[in-house]
Amino acid sequence: MSNRPRRFSDLVLAEEGRMAEDVRRVFRMDNEVLAFRFTATVSDRAGRAPRERLTDPARLGLWLCAAGLDAAHVSPADLQDAVELREAIYRTGSAIVAGGQPDPRDVRTLNTAAATGHATAALEHGLAVWRLSGTTPVGDALGVLATDAIQVLGGPDRDRVKNCEGPGCGGLFLDTSRGTNRRWCSMNTCGNKVKKARLVES
Repeated sequence: MSNRPRRFSDLVLAEEGRMAEDVRRVFRMDNEVLAFRFTATVSDRAGRAPRERLTDPARLGLWLCAAGLDAAHVSPADLQDAVELREAIYRTGSAIVAGGQPDPRDVRTLNTAAATGHATAALEHGLAVWRLSGTTPVGDALGVLATDAIQVLGGPDRDRVKNCEGPGCGGLFLDTSRGTNRRWCSMNTCGNKVKKARLVES
C-alpha cells in the first residue's frame, strides 16, 4: 500500500463522488424538468405518509448543489422560502393537470421568486451553467427554479404535464412520449414498482 500523499485533485474527486452518493441516497434526481425535480423533494405525495426530504438547510444546500445551483450558505429562512416555492409549483402543476385554474397566491409566489432572482446563464467549459450572485445566492437559485416552472407550466407543452400514477407517488412530470401515454414520472422507479407488483399478482 502506497504512503504517497493524495493529490488535491484526487481529494476533490473523492468528495464529489461522496456527495453524488449522498444525493442519490437522499433525493430523486431523475426528473427531466428541473422544477419538477425540486417538487420531488417530497416523496409519496399521494400516499398515506408523504416524506419530506428537505429536513434542514443543509439538505437544501445539498440538493441545490446537485442541481447546479450551488449556494454557499443556506439559512432557515431560505429553507422556508424554498418550501413555499416548491409547494406553489406542485399545486400549480397539479391544478393544470386537473384542468383547473391555479391559485392566484401560488402564481404570485412563482412570479415573485422569478422576478427576485439575479442568476445569469453562462457557458463554461462547453456546458451551460447558472452563476449566482454573492449576495443572494439562494434567492437566485429559487428564481431559476421558478422561471423553469413558469416556462413549463405556461408554455406550449403545458398540456403534457401529468401527475405520476405510480403507487403513492403523484409527482409531476412532462410527458414527452410520442403518443402522450406515459403514466409514470420515471420508469426506473415508479414504473418498476408497478411491473414488480404485477408480477407478484400473476
